[in-house]
Amino acid sequence: MATQSSSRGFLDILSLLFTALTGLYLLIGGAWLLSLGGSAYYVVAGVALLGVTWLLYRRRPGALALYALVLVGTAIWSLFESGPDFWALAPRSGVLVIFGVWLLLVSLRHAPRNKLDIGWLLGALLIWAGVLVHASFNDPQTVDGSLAAATATPAGNENANANADAIAPSEWPAYGRTQEGTRYSPLRQITPENVKNLRVAWIFRTGDMKGPNDPGEITDEVTPIKIGDLLYLCSPHQILFALDAKTGTLKWKFDPQLKTDPTFQHVTCRGVSYLDLAPTAAPAPADAACTRRIYLPVNNGHLYALDALTGERCADFANRGDLDLQPGMPVTNQSRNMYMPTSPPVVTDRVIVVAGSVEDNYSTREPSGVIRGYDVRTGAFLWAFDPGAKDPNRVPGPGEHYSWNSPNSWAPSAYDKTLDIVYVPMGVGTPDIWGGNRTPEQERYASGLLALHASTGKLAWFYQTVHHDLWDMDLPSQPTLVDIPDKNGNIVPVVYVPTKTGNLFVLDRRTGALVVPAPEKPVPQGAAPGDRVSPTQPFSELTYRPTKLLTDADMWGATMYDQLMCRIIFHQLRYEGTFTPPSIQGTLVFPGNLGMFEWGGLAVDTDRKIAIANPISLPFVSRLVPRGPDNPAEPKPGTKSGGSELGLQTQYGTPFGVTLNPFLSPLGLPCRQPAWGYISAIDLRTHQIVWKKRIGTTRDSAPVPLPFKVGMPMLGGPIVTGGGVAFIGATADNYLRAFDVKDGAQLWEARLPAGGQATPMSYSAGGKQYVVIAAGGHGSFGTKLGDYVIAYALP
Repeated sequence: MATQSSSRGFLDILSLLFTALTGLYLLIGGAWLLSLGGSAYYVVAGVALLGVTWLLYRRRPGALALYALVLVGTAIWSLFESGPDFWALAPRSGVLVIFGVWLLLVSLRHAPRNKLDIGWLLGALLIWAGVLVHASFNDPQTVDGSLAAATATPAGNENANANADAIAPSEWPAYGRTQEGTRYSPLRQITPENVKNLRVAWIFRTGDMKGPNDPGEITDEVTPIKIGDLLYLCSPHQILFALDAKTGTLKWKFDPQLKTDPTFQHVTCRGVSYLDLAPTAAPAPADAACTRRIYLPVNNGHLYALDALTGERCADFANRGDLDLQPGMPVTNQSRNMYMPTSPPVVTDRVIVVAGSVEDNYSTREPSGVIRGYDVRTGAFLWAFDPGAKDPNRVPGPGEHYSWNSPNSWAPSAYDKTLDIVYVPMGVGTPDIWGGNRTPEQERYASGLLALHASTGKLAWFYQTVHHDLWDMDLPSQPTLVDIPDKNGNIVPVVYVPTKTGNLFVLDRRTGALVVPAPEKPVPQGAAPGDRVSPTQPFSELTYRPTKLLTDADMWGATMYDQLMCRIIFHQLRYEGTFTPPSIQGTLVFPGNLGMFEWGGLAVDTDRKIAIANPISLPFVSRLVPRGPDNPAEPKPGTKSGGSELGLQTQYGTPFGVTLNPFLSPLGLPCRQPAWGYISAIDLRTHQIVWKKRIGTTRDSAPVPLPFKVGMPMLGGPIVTGGGVAFIGATADNYLRAFDVKDGAQLWEARLPAGGQATPMSYSAGGKQYVVIAAGGHGSFGTKLGDYVIAYALP
């Protein structure tokens, strides 16, 4: 009996400690929050829990009943704040409900175990059980809808876009399958009915892993291309591999011998480009050297042309197959790793159109974002468009160079062969987060869609999606070209422009005129000293952006404790909605710098006229840092660039550095409640969002590998197939998934051996349809690194 009494006493002490410490925490933290203008709930709950503590300590009746009242009050408050959203309710209820069960089971000696007391507590727990069960089956963030049944494509017309090249259904010859960026394979062997039977067909390992001199931002983002019997892909260090499409067997590889160091901001390769010169030049034997070419961009500012059959360098292209993109760049001691082509170039029958990434936020003396055209056969320079120059087409003479820090384009471009226009997604001229010293020329073609005549580099038109961008709202992904019917049944050639803000701009690709309205609306004002803010910004009526301002009710955490801290931090930041200016106080940027859309882009079924999108929803915090001893205005002699896109960014040459980080709790979890990632479908005939579902679990992010389907952040994009199945990796858990395009139902998933932050592709070989994804992970995203390329097929 003595042992039993001692044990019960110990449990009593634990109960008292919980209610006392939790009550004090909520009271003190709640008072702090209330003083900042936040919810009064925590103060009330803290006082009530201290009352429970007193009743338990004094062994007075009513302790369980008062605790039951806390539970019921919390339920009412939680439903008022968040509605029946399970993952919003979980941190508000979790600790309190678990402790309520504890109280019920332990039956504290200091609280009389009368039926009424226990009944109150049991009733409160049953209320919470009902609320959570209902919320688990009724997600208010889900859009449940269904697309109309597919219209069969006439035989022999697998590509519905009038502008599309005659590509065999079995092929995937460009990054987006076509240079229109649709990511649509017309293959129909894999269907919603049989996709569950997909199995691994082959695995190839590149052997290219993170090295000791690599930066943290090493990523495997490649989408392979497939021409004939071969698959072509590049690894993070831009090693090019040619594989047998049926077996994954290596045929040849080419290593450009990239020499990296930690100052590289990126080490990545999203893909390569292909051209068959035979139809575009004088007749040549089919097996003539370099008739079929692969163009490989390399992060040190070079572009290689290689024989697609052998991997040998094309002797008649530039310097034995090596085109140096550095000439004409402003001279800096960092230029070799500050200008980085990371995406495959557009290749027409005459011109290679090359753009590249410029390091973010290092200084006002960085390379130009110039876009250039080169001859596809010889590599000879043809034209330039320097977005920061007074005359963008002027070519620098001897002793001259392209303009410093002109806006750059790091994402893949799209190409309309009929119009001979290349659509270039433009970023902001770095430094990104303070723009008081930008010239009118640096602003003119920043953060928008630039349409150039591919043969000449002359401007066709430009549409700006963000004015005077202070938030790093680059256009982050390849535009998508589609022909859609208007309300009168006329076919309109449009371009869809996904943006980090969540807006999807829809423009007539002939003129740049808006097809879906995007009115200018007032935005928050009050720039940092020396800067300015645009009074308005365009807001497309086709959008995934948040329709309501964030409040402290949207804050989240694993428990009520870190949720309270997130609410306090939220109120300490400046936030007045989208486009709140950067500040020394710290600004909540939502949608965040990562964007609602990133480089994965859209996948468009051009037959059904539907788009599959995977928007994400993760706020960031930017904080301007005044100059001081640890943040000088100019780099010290010998200083090298920083490499990372997170943490302190120097912005030399401006009055401020800036810190950029995700908006996280003290436990390292997002402070905004999930979902953080969705997969969704848009009917392109009506431009309505038809369905939207959470995608991704916590399995590879949480300390305990439990697969809670909260909706995870993503990097990478979807593809869609003629069989009515969409495929996507991208999520922060290591899976490739398949969805029914009709209603968004998940049909299949496969566990990947590393992060799948890449866009998959699909092709057929030997009468069998394959789906391929690179699973190599993403350094700064925190997924497991690897070197896998995996193909799936039906048995």
